[in-house]
Amino acid sequence: MTEARPLSAERIDVVTDLPLGFPAPRTWALCFAFALLLLLCFAVAVTVLFWRGVGVFGNNIPVAWGFPIVNYIWFLGIGHAGTLISALLLLTGVGKRNALNRFAETMTLFAVICAGLYPILHLGRPWLFYWTAPYPNTMSIWPQFKSPLAWDFFAVLTYLVASAAFWYVGAIPDFARLRDRAKGRLGQVCYGLAALGWRGSMRHWRRWEQAYRLCAGLAVTMVFIITAAYSLLLGGGPIPGWNSSIFPPYFLCGAVFSGFAVVAVIMAVLRRAFRLDDILTDAHSDLIGKLLLAVGLMTAYGYLADIFNALYSGEQSELETLHDRISGAYAWSFWGAVICNFVPLQLLWLRRVRRNSLLLAAIGVSVAAGMWMERYMLIVTGLYRDHLVSSWGMFQASLWDWALFAGMIGVFLAPFLLFVRLLPIVSGFELKKASEEARHAR
Repeated sequence: MTEARPLSAERIDVVTDLPLGFPAPRTWALCFAFALLLLLCFAVAVTVLFWRGVGVFGNNIPVAWGFPIVNYIWFLGIGHAGTLISALLLLTGVGKRNALNRFAETMTLFAVICAGLYPILHLGRPWLFYWTAPYPNTMSIWPQFKSPLAWDFFAVLTYLVASAAFWYVGAIPDFARLRDRAKGRLGQVCYGLAALGWRGSMRHWRRWEQAYRLCAGLAVTMVFIITAAYSLLLGGGPIPGWNSSIFPPYFLCGAVFSGFAVVAVIMAVLRRAFRLDDILTDAHSDLIGKLLLAVGLMTAYGYLADIFNALYSGEQSELETLHDRISGAYAWSFWGAVICNFVPLQLLWLRRVRRNSLLLAAIGVSVAAGMWMERYMLIVTGLYRDHLVSSWGMFQASLWDWALFAGMIGVFLAPFLLFVRLLPIVSGFELKKASEEARHAR
């Protein structure tokens, strides 16, 4: 078991200089090759999609929103947690954030990019995606502001910009450090440009802290606004199983739940791969485990509230949708979500499980899979049986649905692995500050 202890200056140098002296190049190369393989799968799937059109997807009437919207919401949910956990820990002054914030924020960036690609690819003519932007044009044509596509443009782009600004502002002092320690000219120039002339004066630190806190406040606000907005897009419709006021908090908890699960998995992998037991300690695992348990229980309450609303309403269509979810053709997605999300989660009541990073990662994988099945259940069971029997129809994902999903995981993994290889995975100056504070506290 490892606890947070003051780190020596030499150890902090080793950790923050990982990009300059990478310790596991062979393992990284194997992982990157796997990510490139998935990326190749993405390229093939997108090529087929562009060549044959969106008919290659399994979407059809009545399930017009199939895999693309399921995966879009899933990736967007994962993207919410990274920024949220880092920003909240910063604003509340929790010292443990220094080891978690950088890779959690990076996870957010790439997850949001993956989410944003789905609406673009699903347009049918993706090269005209910029038509969803309200820009002056000779035909005076504006986007349809009632369309979810216009909302996608504003929401995803705004959140991506806010998250990228939060990530970049937080990394400026570390870029300056790498600039000063890089031996090659290329590294000095690249890291120097990214550091924006940072010299570490009192004035720089004061301005930096103001900007960083401002970005954190904006990021937290954006998480709540975006989650509430896309959940209300569903909740405001007449579709059975969607028409519920519980959706905004339900979706927020689910999004953060899946994101915390992925943070737990990434933390365990980085800890093992780079032997960061003294940086990503058992205390960090314990913190993530508690957060995962708390948000998971809130998500479970959302499940119960959703079922209660259907029973209390007495609406025939709501009751039939509930019955379908529990025992219908897609019951596997409902029970898969319940089992994967909440059964392993109960182990987190045990302190020794929370502090074991590998067990925590295994629970994180289970939750990530469970949340994907939950998204599938919500979308498909709400659409495949409408109010009219004449509009009933089954949904089955096509080969290209699965290929695009697998390829999109490559879109997430490949740049994330480049981040691990080229940039500091932990915040060096915050690590040093926390270490000094711990040393003085003793």
